[in-house]
Amino acid sequence: MSEATDAIVAAIGAQDAAIFTYGIAAAYAAAGRRSTLDEYLAEHRSRRDELARLLAAAQVAVPVAAPGYVLPVEVTGPTGAVQAMLAAEQDCARAWRSMVERCDQPQQRGTAVAGLSDAARRAATWRLALRITPATVALPGT
Repeated sequence: MSEATDAIVAAIGAQDAAIFTYGIAAAYAAAGRRSTLDEYLAEHRSRRDELARLLAAAQVAVPVAAPGYVLPVEVTGPTGAVQAMLAAEQDCARAWRSMVERCDQPQQRGTAVAGLSDAARRAATWRLALRITPATVALPGT
């Protein structure tokens, strides 16, 4: 594989981990966050599928998601759920930033920039929910 396809594979892994994290978080998140959580979960699935198409176009096998992932924080209630989702978004932002740096094809870079922007937006939502200031960071994914 090339550096670019390695970066795409890593971004798929981050999306799969985020999907798993959102699934766990859904069991603990406050009811008022359900629509946001569902929307963000759908975005992660869509991004994962978009990355799979990029790999297919490069004639690289799409990796299978792991059966489970270790969450970065213990999730036992609504606050832990939001903390876990924030951590997942930060992980995704790092993967997207790496993809921006390592891909040279316009379609791949465009996908990475859009993914990085989306991860930064979702992370800001979770920072606001946790009352973390500032809610945004200057260089997401660093």
